[in-house]
Amino acid sequence: MTTNGGFQPVFCTIVPPHVLDRLARHEDPALSGPARRSLEHDAYQRTKRRLTTVIGAPSAAAPAGTAADRPHRTVYDAGHTQDLPGTKVREEGSEPGSDATVNRAYAGLGATFELYLKAYGRHSIDDHGLPLDATVHFGEGYDNAFWNGEQMVFGDGDNEIFLDFTIPVDVIGHELTHGVTQHTANLTYFGQSGALNESVSDVFGSLIKQYTLGQTAAEADWLIGAGLLAPRVTGTALRSMKAPGTAYDDDVLGKDPQPATMDDYVHTGRDNGGVHINSGIPNHAFYLAATALGGHAWEKAGQIWYDVLTGGELAEDALFADFAKLTVKATRERYGAGDEAQAVQKAWDQVGVRSL
Repeated sequence: MTTNGGFQPVFCTIVPPHVLDRLARHEDPALSGPARRSLEHDAYQRTKRRLTTVIGAPSAAAPAGTAADRPHRTVYDAGHTQDLPGTKVREEGSEPGSDATVNRAYAGLGATFELYLKAYGRHSIDDHGLPLDATVHFGEGYDNAFWNGEQMVFGDGDNEIFLDFTIPVDVIGHELTHGVTQHTANLTYFGQSGALNESVSDVFGSLIKQYTLGQTAAEADWLIGAGLLAPRVTGTALRSMKAPGTAYDDDVLGKDPQPATMDDYVHTGRDNGGVHINSGIPNHAFYLAATALGGHAWEKAGQIWYDVLTGGELAEDALFADFAKLTVKATRERYGAGDEAQAVQKAWDQVGVRSL
């Protein structure tokens, strides 16, 4: 159960639908074909996710005798089919094999588990030692990665626009964090609450990368999906928390549409009300807060955001202002009304969101 009374039937992908929609209309079949197939895969998985919430899904639990302070990882290979989970190819404690994709998925699951445990005392995604399952080599040239409510799934990319989706550890952390949100605040996946859902995943995905690399807030690149775009693409990543709207500007992908402030908030009925677009606003607020607070971002800024996500006061349909106010409140409760609270309040002010 979540703190707000139930599981939200969310199917979450790292590549936004508007990006694949644009690729699917390209005249070059080498670009449009994989994008169209990926959209078809996503539509099927989205429908399957909704059906799961109606008929119910088997509850996952850690095997008897499994310590909650250690990950329980299993990686499967779909063999370029859409059958989940696929063939088991690596399990907890086994040595790395010859498949780099399998090894990266295994390591990324572990990095995510470690950040949540070491920084916040959280025992896996559900805080009860939930096994972390992942499937690699999903579909033919599948241009996405997703959390389906039960496990991670990674495509290999088309090698024209996107490379292997296990390459960026923040992509793995992002998708698994949708699971954390599912088990805590359960933010509705539409409009501003949906953009907050996406932003929380970007925040902790970035923190997992920073934790893995031992970076301070000043040293981090604050990019989501760096290393995912193929060499032909003019861009550095899927999104930038430091400078939303600048991650790519490409003749095929178009220009990164994310706004950095409420002045440029995008009103749209697509992508569940622009959840992947308007997430740039709370993303930027976190970046501003984290760099102002300094040090390792997972220690103060991340702790504040985690307190709000898990505190039980965040409504499922929360607006940006609701989240902002709770971050200021959480900062004061943890650090007092001094510099930290002022830094968080100023960060929200800078993106045009009222926090008081």
